Amino acid sequence: MSPNTMNSLQRVTAAFAHESPDRTPVFEYVMQSPIVDYYLNRIYVADPSNWRQAVSDLGWSAAVRQAACDQVDLAVALGHDIIYTVPSEPIDDVAPTPIDAEEPEDRMAIRVERREAESDLLPAARLEIYPAVAAELRRRGLSIVMMAPTFTHGVWDDVDLMQTMLLEPEIAHQHFEQCTRRAIALAKFYAETGCKIIGVGGDFAGNRPLISPSAYRDFIVPEVRKTSEVCHALGCYAVNASDGNLWSVIDDFLVGCDVDGYIEIDQHAGMDLGKLRERFGRTHTFLGNLDCGNTLSFGTPKDVYQHVQACLNVGSDVRWGLGGHILTASNAITASVPIENYEAVRRAYTDHLYRL
Repeated sequence: MSPNTMNSLQRVTAAFAHESPDRTPVFEYVMQSPIVDYYLNRIYVADPSNWRQAVSDLGWSAAVRQAACDQVDLAVALGHDIIYTVPSEPIDDVAPTPIDAEEPEDRMAIRVERREAESDLLPAARLEIYPAVAAELRRRGLSIVMMAPTFTHGVWDDVDLMQTMLLEPEIAHQHFEQCTRRAIALAKFYAETGCKIIGVGGDFAGNRPLISPSAYRDFIVPEVRKTSEVCHALGCYAVNASDGNLWSVIDDFLVGCDVDGYIEIDQHAGMDLGKLRERFGRTHTFLGNLDCGNTLSFGTPKDVYQHVQACLNVGSDVRWGLGGHILTASNAITASVPIENYEAVRRAYTDHLYRL
């Protein structure tokens, strides 16, 4: 199939349906200043380092509209098929009241109690960005797919939570049930505003999972699965996310959680795209896995070019099924990635495209 015979929605749908797209869909999961500023030829309003100043200069609503315009302009400039949008950061966030308790399970119990009194949905102002992006896409007649995060079920740096999972498991279960309510509330909002891909789960691993496989299976898998089921009922794809080495829990992470895909595929931690596709390539879609923390940041443009070509070759290998791959970095494209290296990413993608 010749490149560019599908629009972005058709291309992404084919990837998730394990059918042959006209080309591998491409996007960036997270992309920040200054590299975005280079491609926009202006300051990227949606970047966290620029957001507060933009709100001060423009006012909240105008800053949201400009952030939406920036995200769509960037996707068009780079030929992306997906726009990943996060809720806008609050500029008047109030620090939580300190918790006066000595034991981790007691602190968690207080957190759970406080959370019960709060809304499951984020403040409306923080979510204005989604209808703004959707409106900008409609205005331009674009089919770029919207993606948004829930990511409420992580344990990454939450020491109190991990200790409570051992000491008072019932309190930990209550916490994760609350996480699911929040995730479902967000998923429903996202779907209403036009998002088709919803990120679920959350970070729980480094060089190995921070909790045991049995704890992951007991506490987190059932709750992520509930979220995935709601995403499917809403007509959306559920994509599980975590950095780190997940091999010890990969079946639970993909099959047990009933997800359609996997993002934040951490090659540096040992998550090899070829091995993943060999096992799950006919049932799951893999969004990745360019190594942003190492190769893209510290390699030469030649290293990057070869790395991207290798990733695309593995992702399009029909031995492991049709479709099932969307090209993106393993995490954020930050200031550590030189412009010449990101240009090598784009050149490698284009060269692969026209060799098909």
